[in-house]
Amino acid sequence: MTRITIRPAWTFVSETGEKVDPLLFELLAAIHDAGKLTLAAQHVKLSYRYAWELLERWERFFGAPLVRKQRGRGATLSVLGAKLLWAEQRSDASLFTQLENIASELNLEIGQALRETQTVLQLHASHGYAVEKLPALMHRHGHATIDLQYMGSSAALASLARSACDLAGFHVPEGDLAPVMWAQYARWLSARRHAIVRLVTRTQGIIVAKGNPLRIESIDDLVRPGVRFVNRQAGSGTRILFDALLAQRGIDARRIHGYDTGEFTHAAVAAFVASGMADAGFGVEPAARQFKLGFVPMIKERYMLACRKGSLRREPMRELIALLRGPEYRAMIEPVPGYALDDPGAVERVNAMMGGFDGSTSTPATQPRARARRNAK
Repeated sequence: MTRITIRPAWTFVSETGEKVDPLLFELLAAIHDAGKLTLAAQHVKLSYRYAWELLERWERFFGAPLVRKQRGRGATLSVLGAKLLWAEQRSDASLFTQLENIASELNLEIGQALRETQTVLQLHASHGYAVEKLPALMHRHGHATIDLQYMGSSAALASLARSACDLAGFHVPEGDLAPVMWAQYARWLSARRHAIVRLVTRTQGIIVAKGNPLRIESIDDLVRPGVRFVNRQAGSGTRILFDALLAQRGIDARRIHGYDTGEFTHAAVAAFVASGMADAGFGVEPAARQFKLGFVPMIKERYMLACRKGSLRREPMRELIALLRGPEYRAMIEPVPGYALDDPGAVERVNAMMGGFDGSTSTPATQPRARARRNAK
């Protein structure tokens, strides 16, 4: 079955009812990247003359220049042109997870209406550039369908605990902060019922403007006067990790201007910085590179999939694990900056991945629950 994909589309209408071709966004992005109108026109497969006429129509529409041409120096976007491009990119990044979730639900419903015989694996996962590739991997090389729904790591694991999905994608840092994150997730993971499927490692850090003009080198710099920050949404694994880093350094979150904001993807955070509405955000390197921003690496983490042990015997799950171990997935991940394969497809015990954390004694926050369980016995 042909899959539905939903993407936002812009329509500009003047007071007289005139509409302008939204192909402009592709042309603006190409000019921003290439620095020359001739190269930009080639990139979007337009003739130079048509590209120039398109720009002129838009400039008449807005009553202001979108591109500045200088002899011998190529073409650059004007302030208005840059703002239009960032607005389109930010809206696409911000709406990505919601539209992907809606498309996934529609594909599932339409498939059921057509009595499609393919088995569906329900995957609830924190947004990431490795998990994002799994539906395409299965679609191209497998025989099942992966229905991917984006949500925070905690919500994904909670879905798995109540059997609302087959797989849950979440991430845990390496090093001293690992027990802090496992303490957040242990309430939904059972060593008896669940297993962990390894996937990738990735680097999280501070996304900054190109060239890092404010010289932001650490989380401590985010409290400096005048630094505007954009955060991930509450409940996301990245937000939990960022809070743990703040606690580790003894930083009061209230001192960070913009801490209470909440974007739903790494790309949305990067788009916010690229638009000039924030000076820094916290996220993964591919998002920074997507918008040609700077990136200050802070911490390495593992992105994993949790599942029920019984599901490992199902053919679709066996097929997915085989694909994760194969060359197709390797080829998808190797070009992604800041990501590395972490023996993908290897199945591990929950306790082994927790590194000795048992959810009852490693942190004071979990001790009252542990005592209550012991008293109940």
